[in-house]
Order: sequence, then structure tokens, then C-alpha cells
Amino acid sequence: MSNPRSTILRTFTACALAAASLGMAGIAAAQTKLKWAHVYEISEPFHKYSVWAGDEIKRRTNGRYEVQVFPASTLGKEADINQGLTLGSVDIILSGASFAGRIYPPLAVSYFPFIFRDAEHQLKYAKSDVFNELAKGYDDKSGNHITALSYYGARHVTSSAARPVSKPEDMKGLKIRVPDAPAYLAFPKSLGANPTPIAFAEVYLALQNNTVDAQENPLPTIEAKKFFEVQKNISLTGHIVDSLLTICSGQLWAKLSADEKKIFTEVMQEAAEKTGREIIASEARLAQEFKNRGNHVITVDRDAFRAAVLLATKPTDHGYRQRDYERILALK
Repeated sequence: MSNPRSTILRTFTACALAAASLGMAGIAAAQTKLKWAHVYEISEPFHKYSVWAGDEIKRRTNGRYEVQVFPASTLGKEADINQGLTLGSVDIILSGASFAGRIYPPLAVSYFPFIFRDAEHQLKYAKSDVFNELAKGYDDKSGNHITALSYYGARHVTSSAARPVSKPEDMKGLKIRVPDAPAYLAFPKSLGANPTPIAFAEVYLALQNNTVDAQENPLPTIEAKKFFEVQKNISLTGHIVDSLLTICSGQLWAKLSADEKKIFTEVMQEAAEKTGREIIASEARLAQEFKNRGNHVITVDRDAFRAAVLLATKPTDHGYRQRDYERILALK
């Protein structure tokens, strides 16, 4: 016959162990850590709102997910972090569509020169059916999931003191750094320049050492990376209205519940909106600030550059679909 006190003690111990087990599960759940990687400086809105998004995800999921943001190429160059989504070394990245376009080329049509009129045109694209269809094509091909598109800025050419760019003909023979992705080649190649892919983290030194004559990036990036220190001329070509994608790895996305997917999507789209608005505001003031610092800011005839580019190349030459190009152009 069992001892009542022993039975009570065993019951109490079993309950305590069960409670402890549940408690440990709760702690484990609260400690699900995610790695968010990008190649931008901590001073830039891309980092600021990645951190904001990580904090919001933690808050809105009641601590279920904790996001650590790795800026400034600390987890690798842009090609590396894109590959990391598949390898499982990162969970979330910010990346240009040009890099995602290596997996699904039609997605990179947004990098065709002069496809966007301005920032607002691109923001309409981010909410359009054509973007949703292109993003789904990438999702289906890669297994990863695009949650948001952020405005990155209008790309402009900076060049050394000896090589100012005022008209399309000035691009001929110019050795210009571009990102190591095919989508960026259409503009320089069509104007007779010599595009030279160099990793983002190495651009400043390449300009300083005259490895290349020029580079192209939005004004906020020119400021953040201090390219204005080693490039006298800033030509306002605005040849690509650039964007960044927020991409979750397929492994992460498959683990999320429907409610969690909704939270991640909403937070990342809010972060993208905040980022874009801050970039637009900084672009409005930076041209004058560069002039005040002694840079030669050159206002060019963008229509002349656009005509020269379209005379030399077309979207289908670069693997983009003509129908996607035309639908984006038509967005109002």
C-alpha cells in the first residue's frame, strides 16, 4: 500500500517538473535569435530602421523573436549575404534587386536606366501589381520571401577632378566603379564607359588610389561613405532610381505562423516607408551641402543622357521583359 505522503510528494514533483519544462520552453521561445545583415553604415537610415524593425518584431511578438542587426558588411559583401539566406548563415537581409536578380533576372528590371521618373514613381511601383508579381517570381525561384521595398535614392555619378561629367560624351572611356551585379552595367556600357565592379566596402580606397576615375551612388550614400572627400565632381545624372529589398530566408519564413508572417510583413513595410521618407528628405538638402564643402555639383540634361542610353540599349538586351518595363513606365 502506497504512502499518501509519498504520493503527494511525487505528484508535487511531477507538477514542478512540468512547470519548469513549460517555463524553459517559454524562455527558449523568447530567445529565438535572428540575424539581419546589410552592407550600409550605422549612420544611414537603412541601419536605423533595421534596428527599429528588429525592436518592433520583438515587441509585437511578445519577445518570441530577437533580431540582431549586422551592418557595414560585417557578415559579408552583398553577394555573400544573399547566398547566406540559402546557407542559413543569415535570416533577413537588405539587398538591391540587382543581386536578387541573379536568381530571378526579371526582378532587376527596376535597374534599367531612367525607368523611374522620380522617388514617388518608385514608391508607386513598390505597391503595384507588377512588383508583387516580380517578387513572387523571385520567391518561387529562390525559396526566400520578399517582404518590402525601400527607396534607396537616385544614383548620380561622382568623378575625379580631371574627369567632370556634364554630357553623355564625357562618359566615354571613364573607368567607373559599379556594384558587382549585371543590372548596373547598362548605363555605363551604353555611354562607352568602362564599368569596374568593386565591393562596396572597398570603394573609398579605390577612389582615393585612382584605381577608378568615378563611381555612382545616391547623395546620402556619397555622404555616408565620404566619397565626396576623394571625388571633386558630383554630376546629378539620376540615371537609376535605386531600391533595396527586405528579404527573409525560406527557412525562417516556413517556421513563422500566419500571425507572425503578418507582423513581420507589416513591420518591414513600415520600416521601408520610414527609410524612404528620410532618404528623400536628405536628398533635398545634400546638393547644396556638397557645394558648401567645395565640391563641383553639376546639373546635367537628364533627357540627353536618357536619349543616349535608349539609343544604345533596350531592356530585353539585359534579360528583362518588355511588358514589365512598359507596365512600370505606365504607373501614375
